[in-house]
Amino acid sequence: MKTKRLLTLAAGLLAGLAPAGAAELNLFGWSEYVPQTVIEAFTKETGVKVNFETYASNEELIAKLIAGGGRYDLVQPSDYAAEVMIRQKLLATLDSTKLANRRNLLPDFRGRPHDPEDRFTVPYMSGTVGIVINTDKVKTPVRGYRDVFEARFANRIVVLNDNREIVSWALYSLGLPVNKIDAASLAQARPVIGEWVKRVKVFDSDSPKTPLLNGDVDLGIVWSGEAALLWKQDRKFQYVIPAEGAHQFIDVLAIPANAKNKDSAHRFIDFILRPEISKLISAAFPYTNPNAEARKLLTAEELANPASYPKSGKLETFRDIGKVAADIDRLVTDLKSAK
Repeated sequence: MKTKRLLTLAAGLLAGLAPAGAAELNLFGWSEYVPQTVIEAFTKETGVKVNFETYASNEELIAKLIAGGGRYDLVQPSDYAAEVMIRQKLLATLDSTKLANRRNLLPDFRGRPHDPEDRFTVPYMSGTVGIVINTDKVKTPVRGYRDVFEARFANRIVVLNDNREIVSWALYSLGLPVNKIDAASLAQARPVIGEWVKRVKVFDSDSPKTPLLNGDVDLGIVWSGEAALLWKQDRKFQYVIPAEGAHQFIDVLAIPANAKNKDSAHRFIDFILRPEISKLISAAFPYTNPNAEARKLLTAEELANPASYPKSGKLETFRDIGKVAADIDRLVTDLKSAK
């Protein structure tokens, strides 16, 4: 559901009746990631009207911030995109005195490479990108990327519509690094990707679980939160961390440098960091929760979800790769058009 759309969400039962001049927050984030109930609770408590616009990729977010980031007060980039934004001075320094609930975060989610001093970002949710399999339809083991794209699964596959993700799967399958990408590694990846995209039925970063639920496809490579929802609905859907390695992402909250409502943005971040609020986010969108106090409120079943909290696997976060990102976009776009 990461189709672009503008949702004006004024919270409370009297939403939309905020008086003229009332505080606002312009949030730019992923779809299927911020529960409307959380936005409504925030507005009911604070009186701050939330205008929520969504994007489909980190690259779209960065491009819009560069073009005119002043219209947004709070954004939700992935870690490597936040690293790009910090380098390009697109983000404001956070006021730690307004973020008392940051103390609830697990140590593993502090001081990460994208923001070593935690000056610009606060973790929202984390997750992985892995393989989901309908075991009623797929009876043989699927352990890695090459297994997913075997000819026998042609036209029965869903994958994320994300160019960097797609390239990373090919690089992993070739034993090449995913954070040190150059012309030579892209040349090696090109024929692999070219063969794979021909076998994909659905490219979808918004709701890749939908074609699996509908029976339109039998397996795919998806966000872990989508796989967790599938598993929660029907245990026939199994989640696998690819044997070659997989992307672990940390999505964060950050304030654009030119934001007009920085105080509202800080209030929303601190609100999100409350354990009982963070728990609501996990219940709706079961990614990996970085909030230690919120995890104490999760049920045993939620913590046992193999997609939300995988027990093992070789995981790696993406880093800023500079101008190569544009080369990746051109490569995958060309190969898709030749499909």
